[in-house]
Amino acid sequence: MSEFINNREKLIPINTDRLTIIKQTFQDLHNGRNLDEVKAHFEAFVGSITIEEITQLQQDFAEDGSIPTGGLMQIYHQHSDIFNGKIEEEPRAGRPEEQPGHPVHTFKLENREIEKLLESKLEIHLEQFIKEDSADQIYQLIEDINLLLDIDKHYSRKENIIFPYLERYGIHGPTTNMWRINDFIRDAIKDAKKNLLHYKGSKQAVIDVLQFVIREVTGMIYKEENILFPMAIKNFTEDEWVKIAHESDEIGYCLIAPVQEWKPDRKGIDEKALTEGSIKMETGILSLKQLELMLNHLPIDITFIDHDDVVRYFSHGKERIFARTKAIIGRTVQNCHPPRSVHVVEDLLRDFKAGKKDSEEFWIQFKDKYVYIHYFAVRDEDGAYIGTMEFTQNIAPIKMIDGEKRILS
Repeated sequence: MSEFINNREKLIPINTDRLTIIKQTFQDLHNGRNLDEVKAHFEAFVGSITIEEITQLQQDFAEDGSIPTGGLMQIYHQHSDIFNGKIEEEPRAGRPEEQPGHPVHTFKLENREIEKLLESKLEIHLEQFIKEDSADQIYQLIEDINLLLDIDKHYSRKENIIFPYLERYGIHGPTTNMWRINDFIRDAIKDAKKNLLHYKGSKQAVIDVLQFVIREVTGMIYKEENILFPMAIKNFTEDEWVKIAHESDEIGYCLIAPVQEWKPDRKGIDEKALTEGSIKMETGILSLKQLELMLNHLPIDITFIDHDDVVRYFSHGKERIFARTKAIIGRTVQNCHPPRSVHVVEDLLRDFKAGKKDSEEFWIQFKDKYVYIHYFAVRDEDGAYIGTMEFTQNIAPIKMIDGEKRILS
């Protein structure tokens, strides 16, 4: 349903008065107010915070430059401390991110392995090193660090796949700040290895950098699972998650691999309905090939979804206005849109099914085109709802027509 093609430019409305209070609370923190006082103020006047509010908060601070880069690490630790246990979680049906092979499922499995590496190896070996900086203890720490270097793949998938998709939705602040912290962690891990490989008795330096690594990696896991992933889940379509899963293979995985390939549930097409030969209609007979070519030569785009909201067909003209891929066939139309706009789609379909409307039209400016979009409730001879047809056309050339043309030029 193409009228929502620009939904990446639309933000879910946020209570501006409430956001002003939240921003002032965190501005006080940045200006040096005691963390405990800020937390008490937050609990008293705000109580909880949504993913949208966190996104907007970090976006605004990033754009106005009010977060000093030098103190970024400390500030984001303080943010996480205030957010801890205060982030509202919206109930959702299905939760595909819990399915094995889904990118978020894989990211979380990696996080469990990273935690296991920290808790069962690195932290234990660091405690032993603090007691005795022998060659054996140094060697064990080097082995742990070599394993932890694999975290680069985890962070690279975030930065090169997840972040670009978020930025398409206009979300930049959280991604920019998280990338900086990722780099701090990478540099610290490399410094730790360098200090251990060329150890000359600088025991405290090794302890400091490894404690920093443990603290920051643990903090990053919290930020991913409580802020980044919910933010992505709230915005990305199912088709985008499929692309992310495929693109992830090119970068690789941290400590483990996905347990299986993720294949979202999609309703199949009834193969018996596809017959070869001629198609007999009330006003004529066409071959399947003729019908397909005829539809593809129309100067419009057509998409049809059935009574179960499943995409069954789209025309494939030379110049489509909005991109379509064969991957959408068999998917529900709700999964073709970001979660934030699904309710609009469902409202329109609900009206069609209830007989409250037979059509709806929209017109939008899209790049160099002026796009007219018309939806029709398709009903049978008894008035029963069969599905919805989307009709899309670039009417910019038509709007420019003037006068008459009566002869072949």
